[in-house]
Parts: sequence; structure tokens; C-alpha cells
Amino acid sequence: MSTFSDALNRQIGYEFGASQQYIAIAVYYDDQTLPRLAAHFYRQAVEERNHAMMMVQYLLDADEQVDVPGVETPQTVFADVVAPVALALGQEKRVTAQIADLVRLARDEGELVGEQFLLWFLQEQREEVSSMTALLQVVERSRNDVMAIEDYLARESGGENPLEAGAPPAAGGAL
Repeated sequence: MSTFSDALNRQIGYEFGASQQYIAIAVYYDDQTLPRLAAHFYRQAVEERNHAMMMVQYLLDADEQVDVPGVETPQTVFADVVAPVALALGQEKRVTAQIADLVRLARDEGELVGEQFLLWFLQEQREEVSSMTALLQVVERSRNDVMAIEDYLARESGGENPLEAGAPPAAGGAL
């Protein structure tokens, strides 16, 4: 297995870990009776799962070994309504750096198809960092009025498709 394939297998674990963290955040908000925040993070969890499965499908299509690594236990206790979104933004920035590193590795190894595959993820990460930054700003401003956060999400997330057109195929199909 090439170094690129090894790194992509590790990224599969990071994506599944991100999915688990988003589930933990969604559960926190569900427990706080904040259904819009919970739904937002449940959707994010599915999106991260789908990203992992896209990477699985890529490796299968490339006739490479697929390793599904375990994930670390996600954080489940938060100080306030702001902390989970701040954690999510940090996670999105970290994943962006990981994907950028994968693109550089693919380029260095001459894995041109792998590099092309990852370009969709770079664009997706730019959008994720931007939307999570905006959500964090809203949550920080509205920490004492959580219903304003719920109203914001009701306005901003109407009818989203968790998987954008043009995305790579996901093993087993996207959820």
C-alpha cells in the first residue's frame, strides 16, 4: 500500500471520529431541548460519515487496502451552549489541514487521480469552516438567548441536502 493510501486510510478514521463528535454534540443539544442545533449536528454527523465512505469507495475503486480504524471517544460534556460549536469549528479547521496535507502528499507521490479526488473535499472544507464560523458568531452573540440561535438555524438551514451534487460516490451509498 502506498503512503498516500495509508494516509487516506488514517483520514477515514478522522472522518468517522468527526462524525462521532458531531453525534455527541447533537445529543448534548438534544438534551438541552434545542432541536434545531441538535438537528444541525446530526446532519453534520451524517455528512462526515459520508465523507469517510467516499474515501472508502475511492480506495476500493483504486484496488487498495481499506482499513477502518477505531476512533477516540468524543467529548460529551460542555461548559455552555457555545463550547460545542467552538469545538466543531476547531475540528473543521483541523480536518481542512489534514485534507490539504493529503493533497500535497498525493501531488508529491504523483497520485494525480487521488489529488483530483481530494479537490472536492478542499472546497467542502472551505464551506464548512465558513458556515461553522458564522454559527459560532451567532451562538456567542446569543448565548443568553438560545431561542435566537434556534431561529437562526430555522432560517438558514431550510431544505439542505447533506450531500452536494458532484460529490464523489460513497461506499454503500450516501445517507
